[in-house]
Amino acid sequence: MNVKWIALVALLVAVAVAAGWAVRGYSGRKAVAERTGNPKEARVVKSDKEWEGALTPQQFQVARKHGTEPAFTGEYWNHHADGVYRCVCCGQPLFDSGTKFESGTGWPSFWQPTDEDHVTLKRDGSHLMVRTEVVCSRCDAHLGHVFPDGPAPSGHRYCMNSAALKFEPRAGDAAGK
Repeated sequence: MNVKWIALVALLVAVAVAAGWAVRGYSGRKAVAERTGNPKEARVVKSDKEWEGALTPQQFQVARKHGTEPAFTGEYWNHHADGVYRCVCCGQPLFDSGTKFESGTGWPSFWQPTDEDHVTLKRDGSHLMVRTEVVCSRCDAHLGHVFPDGPAPSGHRYCMNSAALKFEPRAGDAAGK
């Protein structure tokens, strides 16, 4: 076998492996309504034009176009109120303030989601690195990334973008700050 054929076979194998990653990220996931039987939790699907009309430009760029806000600039990186962080696009509860911690990264960080079924983890090979992207399981909004360097008990650091979140104070915490 000559070098060209070996290179072609290697390229085809690499493409097949990469495609397998992408397919596995979605193939086992059913819509939330199918898992729970609750039509209130049905998937939220809108066109880019509809999302643009419902979100601020920064929210649209981060949540729908997989952007990232600059460190130490988001509304929630230094936020300490008691409550729940919801998806800015569909309102699904994602993270509880009780799991938020100071990571020093400049983004709000949590050691676990409110419910594992409320987030979907995907392989992200962008920017010449491999990371694990976190998206909302109901509307596929890009939230941020998860890293294996968080505190106990999970050891995870869900590093989220404030622009992808909407904070809802818990009853009794009227200030929400």
